[in-house]
Parts: sequence; C-alpha cells; structure tokens
Amino acid sequence: MKYHGHGVCVGILSFFLIMGLATTSLAVQKVDHSLYAGLLKKYVKNGVVDYAGFKKEETQLNQYLGTLEKTDVKALPRNEQFAFYINAYNAWTIKLILTGYPGVKSIKDLGSFFKSPWKKKIARIDGKVITLDDIEHNILRPRFKDPRVHFAINCAAKSCPPLRSGPYRGDELDQQLNEMTSAFINDPSRNRLEGNKLYVSKIFDWFEEDFNGDIPGFFLKYAKGDLKERLEAKGEKIKVEYLDYNWSLNGK
Repeated sequence: MKYHGHGVCVGILSFFLIMGLATTSLAVQKVDHSLYAGLLKKYVKNGVVDYAGFKKEETQLNQYLGTLEKTDVKALPRNEQFAFYINAYNAWTIKLILTGYPGVKSIKDLGSFFKSPWKKKIARIDGKVITLDDIEHNILRPRFKDPRVHFAINCAAKSCPPLRSGPYRGDELDQQLNEMTSAFINDPSRNRLEGNKLYVSKIFDWFEEDFNGDIPGFFLKYAKGDLKERLEAKGEKIKVEYLDYNWSLNGK
C-alpha cells in the first residue's frame, strides 16, 4: 500500500491557497468611497450643497472620480454596481456644476440650444466616456429596475430629491434607498394631499412607467402617519396632479 500523505498535504495546501485568493478577490470587490464620503459630510447639509466648498477641494473630487474610472464595474457584485452608478451619477453632476461655478444658477445653464447638460460626454467609466443620461436611462433604470433610484440620484436642482450626505454602499443600499424614498414621499414641501387631489413631483409624470402607472399605490407603500391614513381613506377617489419643477441650483 502506497503512502499518499505528501500528495494530500499538497492538495490541502493548494485548496487553502485557492480559498485565500478567492477570499481576497471577494474582499477587493468594493469601491473605496472614503474621499467622496468626506466631501459629502462636509459640504452637504439637509440636501443643500456647498458648491464653494466642493470647488476648494475639487482635487479631492477629481481623485474620487479617478477611482471610479479605474474600477472594473463588471467585477462588482450587483448591489455594489447599483451603488457605484448612483454615486457616479451624483459625483459627476457635482463636477459638471463646478465647471461653471460660481456663475451657474441652474444645471440647465450648462447645456446649449443643441445639447442638454445631461447629454454631455463627461463621465469616464469602464474605459468609455458617457453622459449622465447614459448612466440614468441606459444603465440604472433598465438594468436595476428599481423606482427608488429616482430618490437617490440628484440633478442639482431644488426640486430634485435631496443629495444624501454620504455615499451609497452595496451592503446598506436597500436601507438607504428606502430611507430616501420615504423621506421624499412624506415631505409636504414636495408632495401633498389636498382633498381628493394628490399633488406630486413631476418625477412621477416623467417616469410614470417606472412606478407601474400607479402613483397612489407607490405613495401608500412609503407613506406614514396622517398621510398614509388619508390616502387609505380616499382610496380610488384620488386624482394625481403634477407640481412645477424648480430647476434652481440646490446650493447655498
């Protein structure tokens, strides 16, 4: 009978080496958002953005955008990818505003008669230069099919759902999206129920299909307290009306 001890040891050692490499590989499948986190904490308070502060530390923002550019997005788990693209959209929007700051009063100022600001090729991701529209309409909406994304991405306007004071992270994403959606739905300065009329953000008009054409149903899912009770009481009597959109800069 032959002794196979050495082969077994080598096999076990190889197994643990492979497992170690796999674990290391899994461990690195996250994006370092620390630079961006520091900037958001300092310069975003209750959704109001201090663009002058961002301008002073634009080098830091550029470094973070460089990190995004170097990321192999396809190697990230699904939720990390989702968070990556939300952060990329928001960070590149800030960068776009800084290209015209302090003279810019609205993100629309940065477009032209022929091209909206959302169609400018500015975002360097996965070896390509793409637009904000590409991120929103060609990646985020069709790939992740989650209407809560509309309350996470920020278009730098006062009527936009507010920019969060921290980055989105794959391991917290579901909770973060719920928080932002609930905060927006229950904010009477953004949506309100008067009699049978539910006055809502224009976002619900532009992206009605993302909400399955059932705006009151979506509200009921996230409404709290008095708003929820009144929505339930009104039932099918509710008529949706869309509010005007304020495109003024969400700055100080």
